Amino acid sequence: MPELGHVVFYVRDLARSRQFYEGLLGLKCVGTLWNGRAAAFTGGTKHHELLLIEVGQAPGPPSGRRVGLYHVAWKLGDSLAALRDMFDRLAREQVPVKAAVDHHVHRSLYLYDPDGNEIELYVDNPDYDWRRNSDWLQLPPVPLAF
Repeated sequence: MPELGHVVFYVRDLARSRQFYEGLLGLKCVGTLWNGRAAAFTGGTKHHELLLIEVGQAPGPPSGRRVGLYHVAWKLGDSLAALRDMFDRLAREQVPVKAAVDHHVHRSLYLYDPDGNEIELYVDNPDYDWRRNSDWLQLPPVPLAF
């Protein structure tokens, strides 16, 4: 059964949002990405449950990124086989996969739901100890090949 893995928001001001999620809600910032333009947070049960990406005063659709939801991620398990099974199922059901990505700490498929909301389906990398190592925040994602 899938479990909610993480949520990604586009935000105007990362420092302001970080103060809210750390200071008010008590989430722990595990690190920053993309030259400080993004930050990952955990409540302690996953490598990240929230990712914030700063877009500043970027215009909204259709001309650019907007403030708000980027995507919701559902964890399918901890084995690459579970992700491969889902990839095969999506192909059988003719659901297009936008991207297949290795984030080092987890491996992901990106797709859209029927209303155009972006969904990430992922499995954790069982060989990566995110509690002791946060270098995944600085490693560039690479294409995932099955």
